[in-house]
Amino acid sequence: MEIGWKIVYSTADEYLATIAKELLQENEIESVVMNHKDSAYAFMGEVELYVKEEDEKQAALILEQIKIG
Repeated sequence: MEIGWKIVYSTADEYLATIAKELLQENEIESVVMNHKDSAYAFMGEVELYVKEEDEKQAALILEQIKIG
């Protein structure tokens, strides 16, 4: 990931990362999902959600309140 972006969420379930991304988008926080799952072994790897460094604290608070995953 590029400099200036921080990971705020990681999960093995891609749908949870999508829900988290949509929630952040509703709160006007830009985010990017990075899928590190192995294409041959779908059960291996993580899906990570990144936000801009300046949005990290607000994003973490929002995601903590809903406790997904």
